[in-house]
Amino acid sequence: MQAQWIVVANASLARLFRRDSPTDPLVPLTTMAHPESRLKGSELADDRPGHEATDHSSGGNRYEPRSDVRRKEHQRFAREIAERLETGLAAGEFSTLWLFASSPFLGELKAQLSDAVDKRLQLVLDSDLTSFGLAEIEQRLRDQPGLSSNS
Repeated sequence: MQAQWIVVANASLARLFRRDSPTDPLVPLTTMAHPESRLKGSELADDRPGHEATDHSSGGNRYEPRSDVRRKEHQRFAREIAERLETGLAAGEFSTLWLFASSPFLGELKAQLSDAVDKRLQLVLDSDLTSFGLAEIEQRLRDQPGLSSNS
């Protein structure tokens, strides 16, 4: 078995691990942080949504932004993670990939993966393990239903 990478992520933090065989311990490779994903939309946007009076009445129209600025930050971070995975695959650093990410960030991340990286996905689970220590993550990986030590 060539090396396996395990990604544990949410919208503001991603931890990347490696192991050379299913029984080997996880080896931390990198931690990627994206604190902008934790900010409120109002803290990310330059100004408030626009207003315009259409006539002499006291009411006005309000224009909302076309897309949520927080979602844009999540997509930006997902793209950063996907680029790191693409670089690792191109360098031959892993052959299989397990992906654990919180919902809905998991969807954002999967949407950013290249076809080549997507083909290496062996396991994808909607689970946020970013707050756990290394030993706890290893235990949770072993406890996943349907996974054996020779996955």
